[in-house]
Amino acid sequence: MFSSRFPRDLRPNRLARAIEAQRREGKAIVDLTESNPTRAGFVYPPEIVSAFNDEDLIRYDPAPAGSPGAREAVAEYYAFRGHHVGPERILLTASTSEAYAYLFKLLADPGDQLLAPRPSYPLFEVLAALESVEVRYYPLVYHGRWTIDLEAVASSVTARTRAVILVNPNNPTGSYLKRSEYERLSRLCAEQRIALISDEVFSDYFFGPDPERVSSLVETNDCLCFSLSGLSKVAGLPQMKLGWVVIGGPATVREDASHGLEWIADTYLSVSTPVQLASARLLSAGESVQQQIRHRTYENLQLARETLAGSCASLLAVEGTRSFRCLGCAPRRNGRWSYSPDATSWCSPASSMILTPRLFLLLAYFPNQPSFTKGSAA
Repeated sequence: MFSSRFPRDLRPNRLARAIEAQRREGKAIVDLTESNPTRAGFVYPPEIVSAFNDEDLIRYDPAPAGSPGAREAVAEYYAFRGHHVGPERILLTASTSEAYAYLFKLLADPGDQLLAPRPSYPLFEVLAALESVEVRYYPLVYHGRWTIDLEAVASSVTARTRAVILVNPNNPTGSYLKRSEYERLSRLCAEQRIALISDEVFSDYFFGPDPERVSSLVETNDCLCFSLSGLSKVAGLPQMKLGWVVIGGPATVREDASHGLEWIADTYLSVSTPVQLASARLLSAGESVQQQIRHRTYENLQLARETLAGSCASLLAVEGTRSFRCLGCAPRRNGRWSYSPDATSWCSPASSMILTPRLFLLLAYFPNQPSFTKGSAA
């Protein structure tokens, strides 16, 4: 009865079932995967609420690419960071996930392929499946720092490849794109006439300077390029539902892509009037939330380093992002960590903490310090 794009098994996975079992037994759970900023104890300025005190929000004046004022606010966000982006190159969406859906509709026919990094954001496969598109993966390689396996990217391109997806910085590795990587990827995309999609939602959250880092591709003209971001991450406001796409590349193909995306967006008109009217003030007020996130994640990173010093676990190098981090781990067989080669999780009997997947622990540096201290020391 249902489309083959719809998953046939919607039952909770093993980790979700294990967590629910712990809760039913009344056991305390320290969640080191918390990444919702509105539940992490950050202080939100009152200007966020007052940003919606605008009589114009009762009027409806649909603009498929987004209102001129909101697009200008996004352009100013980039200008403050040293990037020149004209508002005519910006298209608003209700989320980054919706931006991906628009791009997959624009670029791919059913059965076409997208290249995405691994490890990375697990939702790519779901979003692509809903558009009847296949995701093929290229590896990120760790050798003291994370790099893209550029040879694997090139060898994965087929006649049905339509785009290469980057997450910059990547989630969960916290690694940024480097200039040498960008040069080879943009050249490959231009030669193969495929698009480059750069997910930059965490681009503001770097931990230190790096002259080789490419923090954003919004000014790219070398190939057709789409840079994605939104209020959810840059201002810690996921509930506001405002994302955007910045369209780059050679003028002709860039304009064709803009017209195509606007046509798709006109079908949905999903971005609300209130959030567009409030966008400039939300971006401004969100700076204070971003600063709190920066401080929290940095402090928790230092705490994790201190806690894990001399233990069986070691932190892999991270450059930024406020979301997930990888810990390279080896099981302790004589004490605190139990591990089965056939299992997909670790359990700490002292804290009933469940860790997954097999050889890496993913955690967020979001939780407040008491929770992070308790969880990371368990």
